[in-house]
Amino acid sequence: MTTDVGTITYRERLLPGPSLFIALLLVIPAIALVLTPISAEIAVPVAIISYVLLALVSLLLSPSLRVEDGVLTAGRAQIPVSQLGAVELLGAESLRAAIGPGLDARSFLLVRGWIHRGVKIENIDPADPAPQWILTTRHPEKLAIAIEAAQRA
Repeated sequence: MTTDVGTITYRERLLPGPSLFIALLLVIPAIALVLTPISAEIAVPVAIISYVLLALVSLLLSPSLRVEDGVLTAGRAQIPVSQLGAVELLGAESLRAAIGPGLDARSFLLVRGWIHRGVKIENIDPADPAPQWILTTRHPEKLAIAIEAAQRA
């Protein structure tokens, strides 16, 4: 988070953790096993290339959270911070409840399973059907501070 004159900025990319890339390693023997009867020479190289492609796609398609110029951007969605109400920090248990049994089906969600903290932000725009935004973030306190600071600016 950086503070410039008149602009509060928060940026975070919701990248997968190392455990996802370790789990993706299982793709290599699976693809090699399937391709070995077809052609043993290409089985391992194709499996390794497939792993690299899957890892790159996981990185490139990771959404980001931003608070810039009075606008909260979550993935492709945007909302002016003036249309946001209270920000509630969510730990692992409260996040699970918020996106589970306590979820309003109209809520906007940007949730990644490998991130176990987040924020629930009230949407006070009467024209918007989503009553709240629920976002996973590795830094819920910093995101909440950025939103509140942008609301005051």
